[in-house]
Amino acid sequence: MEYWEEINTKLKPWIDADLNKTVVDLFAGCGGLSLGFEANGFKTIGYEMDENATKTYNRNLIGECFNQKLTTETIYPKADIVIGGPPCQPFSVGGKQLGLKDSRDGFPIFLSAVKQLDPEVLLFENVRGMLYKNKWYLKEVIEELEKLGYYVSYSLLNAKDYEVPQNRERVIVIGSKKKNRFPKKINRKVTAGEALGELAFQFDEDSKFFTKSMDEYVARYEKASKCVNPRDLYLDRPARTLTCRNLAGATGDMHRVRLKDGRRRRITVREGARLQSFPDWFEFIGTETHQYNQIGNAVAPNFAYHLASSIKDYLTNDLSYLITENEQFKLFENEAIYQSR
Repeated sequence: MEYWEEINTKLKPWIDADLNKTVVDLFAGCGGLSLGFEANGFKTIGYEMDENATKTYNRNLIGECFNQKLTTETIYPKADIVIGGPPCQPFSVGGKQLGLKDSRDGFPIFLSAVKQLDPEVLLFENVRGMLYKNKWYLKEVIEELEKLGYYVSYSLLNAKDYEVPQNRERVIVIGSKKKNRFPKKINRKVTAGEALGELAFQFDEDSKFFTKSMDEYVARYEKASKCVNPRDLYLDRPARTLTCRNLAGATGDMHRVRLKDGRRRRITVREGARLQSFPDWFEFIGTETHQYNQIGNAVAPNFAYHLASSIKDYLTNDLSYLITENEQFKLFENEAIYQSR
């Protein structure tokens, strides 16, 4: 079975009546994180302020997503799990780094939801920068969660280690009422070529090819950035990280396929979706730019699937899917990442 055929079947929403657990997804985007949970049988309820992303979520998932700007006063329905990717304006280099006192930050909203719902498990993801210059803030958030009675662990995980054809590092934080652990890495690397298949070699009159001036610009960009290898898509390895900028923006960093005749073609929405592990049946709403942005902002669904599986196993007391304490120690030791207990 080809990779995309596997994903099309594996990542199908369903509700496990025996599990009977509801997930609230804050800052849900188009539903990549929720899709991973629904593919494990969880019921989801999403909240997202972007109208097109909300429509995409509602077009594809069983759960309902509300097009709403969240505040610390928002009231939520009863739920067993709280997940999300809170936006972090204080992380910007020019920010004042006010942490939980910054009104632009999504973490006070996430914490208020946890206080209100008192979930069995919580999970949030964020960019790797949260572990470095902004590690002080991560610790601040964790301390607040520990005060609420949660055991909290975090790690820098790469989606390529969880059957996603893309190098995509994200900080994952899990909190639970009892000690929990992260899912084991999957001993399988999926390449961009396996994900795209024949799509990589297809084009038509609507395909967007680099012009001569764009090729010249890219050559100057790569020389200035001391790029050893052209930043084309290499089909024999996982793709580099997909972002809104390198999908939707006409930049030297744009994701593109080099065809056999030497021409460079910008990857399509569907190709970007496959590299993020979205199934082919998943339909994105909005303009092409809106769709690229939804893909670039999303949590890779197959990565989310493995995270959700580990939580499901924790809730059902099946720990075979999770890494052992010793393996977890080595994981943190290798990544030189602090773990809060």
